[in-house]
Amino acid sequence: MNSNPLLKIRDLGQSIWLDYIQRGILENGEIAGLIERDGLAGITSNPAIFEKAIVEHHDYDGAIAALIGRDMNTSDMYETLVLEDVARAADLFRPLYERSGGGDGYVSIEVSPHLAQDTERTIKEGGRLWETLQRPNIMIKVPATREGLPAIRQLLAAGINVNVTLLFGLERYRQVVEAYMAGLEDRVSAGKPLHGVASVASFFLSRIDVLTDKKLDALGATGAARDLRGQAAIAYARLAYQIYKGWTADDRWRRLAARDARPQRLLWASTSTKDPAYSDVKYVEALIGPDTVNTVPPETLDAYRDHGDPAARLEQDMAGARGVPDKLAQVGIDLEDVAQQLEAEGVQKFIAPFDKLFASLEQRRRQIHTEKA
Repeated sequence: MNSNPLLKIRDLGQSIWLDYIQRGILENGEIAGLIERDGLAGITSNPAIFEKAIVEHHDYDGAIAALIGRDMNTSDMYETLVLEDVARAADLFRPLYERSGGGDGYVSIEVSPHLAQDTERTIKEGGRLWETLQRPNIMIKVPATREGLPAIRQLLAAGINVNVTLLFGLERYRQVVEAYMAGLEDRVSAGKPLHGVASVASFFLSRIDVLTDKKLDALGATGAARDLRGQAAIAYARLAYQIYKGWTADDRWRRLAARDARPQRLLWASTSTKDPAYSDVKYVEALIGPDTVNTVPPETLDAYRDHGDPAARLEQDMAGARGVPDKLAQVGIDLEDVAQQLEAEGVQKFIAPFDKLFASLEQRRRQIHTEKA
């Protein structure tokens, strides 16, 4: 048996991806080491991650200065830095992608969060990023907004891998599944192959508990109602997995699978624990199951390596999971309303760091120009 808990998770059928990217760890061998020692199987990124990486570290200073020296505008500087990191990461994971037959080894890059409510521009931007990067193990992240759903379908129909992000509710997840299968069916109708097209549906977990717990606290919940704190996210993830098992067992999916289609795996995202009262591996420990992905920030990866206790718990206490939404409804909390609120807030939480990063790059560009004058 493997002694590393992260490798035991892999043995149980779940892939661990890293929810972080930074130039230094791509260049100094850290990512290569995580792949080798911990079975790391992919990377996810978002505007908040790139803002933290570029603004808070000096790894990019030389590259930024060189780009400014080429008189590059802020938008082009941002894209150059980000695409260089994503391409380098994809190349590091390419051997795993090949060994796994396209099962893992993916690196995700997000379209601009400003496009979350613009279907056509999301499609155009997703296609442009895909063509620019020219790597089969890239995933284009598209938010699961109402406007994002048709973009997801069209990108998949074009053979572009999609990481569906900012997913919080079961009803929206059902719509995402429909967009996924419809995109593959469109591709079949166009006489194109399904082999090599991959997708994940990223459920953001800790944010569900943060908002639900806040609502419970505001109600002054006591007794049984207060016991619902910290239960919503795990329950919804387990219910989502039952939906996954349902659609992957029906005839519509079997027809696609017969054409070499790969199922859209559920990915557990937002897995860092926000409430110190909860375990720091809460959103890993409870949700290990086959054909799933968990993308974790570095701190959670380290914590699980140190004291994780892996076991297949994803389908434990399904009766309890099914009861959580009803119990919350009894105290006036509708989890689908929570999901809608989180979706709207989630877009804004990506826009803010995206704009902050642009402002920081612009400031540095002006500073260097002033120093040269």
